[in-house]
Amino acid sequence: MKQRWVSIAVLAAALFAINVVARLVTRLGFPDNETAENRVSIVMFAVIGLVLAVIAFRRAQRVPVGTWLPELVAAAVGGMLLTVLVGPFVSGDYPFSGGAGNFFSQIWLYGGFAIVGTLLGYWTATALGRDYRSKSLKAFTIAKTTKPRRVVRR
Repeated sequence: MKQRWVSIAVLAAALFAINVVARLVTRLGFPDNETAENRVSIVMFAVIGLVLAVIAFRRAQRVPVGTWLPELVAAAVGGMLLTVLVGPFVSGDYPFSGGAGNFFSQIWLYGGFAIVGTLLGYWTATALGRDYRSKSLKAFTIAKTTKPRRVVRR
């Protein structure tokens, strides 16, 4: 059980680190350039979605969805909370300094990219027949079709 929380915390920290890097790039490389800030934010959300897609793809191959999905959701929510509540301090702002609209748009964007990334990773594994369920069904089919016929004694 402790192992699960450690992996959740590590993934949440990694997602937050992506945000910190994006904020530092914006703060140091493009000060007072709102267009560049918006582009870096979109790239950051896309990278977060890509990371979650890769993790979903890899985890879907090894364990059932019911095991890895809650962990991935918890890590994504943790990363999102760190991003919207702690992340602005990296930029020298406060969580609501851009207004409530900016705050909630970050939540919607983060949630949208996280959901789409996770779904793309899982759907890719499923489409390729590499997810846990497909592998289990294939093994079952092979076991049933290769079983020798029972000899009936009289």
